[in-house]
Amino acid sequence: MESIPDTIARRTARNRWLLLIPALAILLFAASGPLLITLVYSVLTPGDYGGVEWQFSLDAWFNVFMQRDIFDDTLGWSDAHLSIFWRSVKLSALTTLACLAFGFPTAYFIATRPKKQRDLWMLLIIIPFWTNLLIRTFAILELIRNEGTVNTVLIALGLIDEPIQMLFTEFSILLGMVYVYLPLMVLPIYASMERFDFRLVEAGYDLYATRFRVLRKVILPLVKPGVIAGSILVFVPSLGAYVTPRVMGGGNQLMIGNLIELQFGQGRNWPLGAALSITLLAIVMVALLAYVRVAGNEETPHG
Repeated sequence: MESIPDTIARRTARNRWLLLIPALAILLFAASGPLLITLVYSVLTPGDYGGVEWQFSLDAWFNVFMQRDIFDDTLGWSDAHLSIFWRSVKLSALTTLACLAFGFPTAYFIATRPKKQRDLWMLLIIIPFWTNLLIRTFAILELIRNEGTVNTVLIALGLIDEPIQMLFTEFSILLGMVYVYLPLMVLPIYASMERFDFRLVEAGYDLYATRFRVLRKVILPLVKPGVIAGSILVFVPSLGAYVTPRVMGGGNQLMIGNLIELQFGQGRNWPLGAALSITLLAIVMVALLAYVRVAGNEETPHG
């Protein structure tokens, strides 16, 4: 006969599963469903005017990295796609590094303020999220365009004779993404620093450690989970960014997100767009797995 504690445990487990059913259903149909459709589309034949024809084909996956010459049908690397992939990874990595360079001191500054002032500083960091992404992107565009604020001030000061072409370059995309994703770096690092015992820093100084050594040996190891989390939160969305590269790049500096949209839109090659989407998903999954591995191997208890 089943004991009363076992009965209670079984009922508790059953109730938990019942409560999880709505969330599992949403994940299955709202998340896994579209991904499954995308995967199916990637192995079909493109239609003449968009859409797909229900004929199995691996041409889309072949065309992600390879292409056939239109004259002699020889195989070669798809230089356009590879350059776009390289640009996307490069700009995403640079965005992550730039956000870390600006976000770490910002989070440290806020964490070392009196407790009553921290909420105000955090509010100033979060405020940009209350504004539409497109509006924020156009704000940066207005600053760096040829007749924008930056060039106007530089010309007025006599530092330059003609406007510097900053817009529609990789620099403008990088600047726009750093501005957009910087709060995503500040927030997790601040969450780690808020629990940091700064008496450890004072102890390091008492032991005649330099500022750099205290930063490297005391602060960074203890806030590393926040740094890793912030890096992932910046790298993943910037890798698939669409609005910022489209506006700041002017269509001349495509990234993966723009290439995918182009295939589903003007290119009318839905299988190729689906294959590119799954490839982007694979890159993101590799980044997340790397994060889980690093975070799991280097967990450090707070002092």
